[in-house]
Amino acid sequence: MEAGKYVIALVDDDRNILTSVFMMLEADGFAVQTYTDGESALQGLLSRPVDLAVLDIKMPRMDGIELLQRLRNRSQMPVIMLSSKDEEIDQLMGLRLGADDYITKPFSQRLLLERIRALLRRNDATKTEVEGSGAASGVVVRGALTLDDLRHQCRWNNQDIQLTVTEFLLTKALAMRPGLVKSRDQLIDAAYGENIYVDDRTIDSHIKRIRKKFRQVDTEFDKIETLYGIGYRYKED
Repeated sequence: MEAGKYVIALVDDDRNILTSVFMMLEADGFAVQTYTDGESALQGLLSRPVDLAVLDIKMPRMDGIELLQRLRNRSQMPVIMLSSKDEEIDQLMGLRLGADDYITKPFSQRLLLERIRALLRRNDATKTEVEGSGAASGVVVRGALTLDDLRHQCRWNNQDIQLTVTEFLLTKALAMRPGLVKSRDQLIDAAYGENIYVDDRTIDSHIKRIRKKFRQVDTEFDKIETLYGIGYRYKED
């Protein structure tokens, strides 16, 4: 992956973290935009979109949760949240609002770099062709559901569903094998890649958000089934 073609936004009121992470990413070849509060970040990210944003939760003028919520009204750019160990409720709220991943402070800069690279790879993967079980065109059709990798487009009954990168990959992982149960670990691998630890509740939060988005256009949507203690499956037609 060529870091030089990606632009990363860092939003954190801690200037020490901002400076050190900026230097790390720049040294690795990324272009970087920095912001110290939510309001300036919102204005900047809407006028100058980036490939991925890293948002701190606790910030002045507009916290990371509100910033994420406003961004999601306008953009599906990949987002990683930064949170303290005592901000578990905020972590879950961030995931429910559409964050793709989160990292707990204090964190290793190498870990953050690996998560950024993994999320960018996942985002790029949604633009590539699907291998098997779909068509070479990169389009998967399951009844009323259409997933188009090349356009990162999801449609249900010909209505657009705006999904984040993680939500798109989870939906695709389930829809590619209707009727087969996917464990949380399998879904983590599908959405995040292997060798990356993600709490099970993260997957649960993403699934809840996916269902909510589909039910906004179809109140009777019930294709994603929960098998308690086992995982999830996409219901066969």
